[in-house]
Parts: sequence; structure tokens; C-alpha cells
Amino acid sequence: MRVSTVVTVEGHLPHYARPGDAGADLRCATDVTLDPGQRALVGTGVSVALPPGTVGLVTPRSGLAARLGLGIVNAPGVIDSGYRGEIRVCLINHDISRRIDLAAGDRVAQLVVVPYITAHFEAVDALDETERGYGGYGSTGVGNAAPTIN
Repeated sequence: MRVSTVVTVEGHLPHYARPGDAGADLRCATDVTLDPGQRALVGTGVSVALPPGTVGLVTPRSGLAARLGLGIVNAPGVIDSGYRGEIRVCLINHDISRRIDLAAGDRVAQLVVVPYITAHFEAVDALDETERGYGGYGSTGVGNAAPTIN
């Protein structure tokens, strides 16, 4: 699938690191410093025209999350196919004691482009019965021993 992409002077074309990768790396367009707990909306210098029927999902990079505590506040971020502005990423420093210094050109997120199905919502008086029913957070683990965290 071809995705038309505009890259500003500060930006870099999204790039898959290896064959078979689902996420194309996005880089920050400017230097950024995040103190512990701080968040910032960071430009990538990239705008895309996604084909109709697809959505871009902006996700964190697992290595940065593990090494530095860098995350994305609204992960995954959604890029609709009709959006033509710059992809910006709301980064957050989850580390409680160290700041994170990012240089222009550092890889900070990944863009995953996937097809989607548009739902057609209709009002009904009740929903059908299922085994899970109204069980929410943690309901599928009821009756099982709770995991321990060390």
C-alpha cells in the first residue's frame, strides 16, 4: 500500500527498521527535554495521506519505554485518513527521578497503518446475553489465584 507523505525540513520519512516490522519509526523534529512526570506534544515533521479505509496508530517504542520510561499519553494515537496535518506525539516521561533528553532525529514512536471497519450504531432496548455479561476489569480472572508482583 502506498502512503503519500510530506516531510518538512526537520522531519524524516517514516521507516521500517527491518523487513516484516509492523511499525514504521517516527522521529522527533526538534530537541526535547522531559523532566520526570512531564509531558510534551512533539512534532515529527511528517504529514501523511492514508488511503480511505485505513487508520494510522501511533504507538510507543518498547525499548524507550523499558530503558527510559518514555511513553505516549494517549497510546495509541489515531491518525484518521482525512487528516493532513503534521503527526505530533504526546510524549510523557514516566521515570520518577531522571529527565529524558531527546535530540532532533531520535526515534520516539511508531506508526502502524491498518484497515478498519466502520460500525453502524443503533439504539436497542437491551443487549444479548453472553457468558461474560457485564463483567469488567478483572472479571475474567475471578476464581483464579491473583498474580504476585515482586
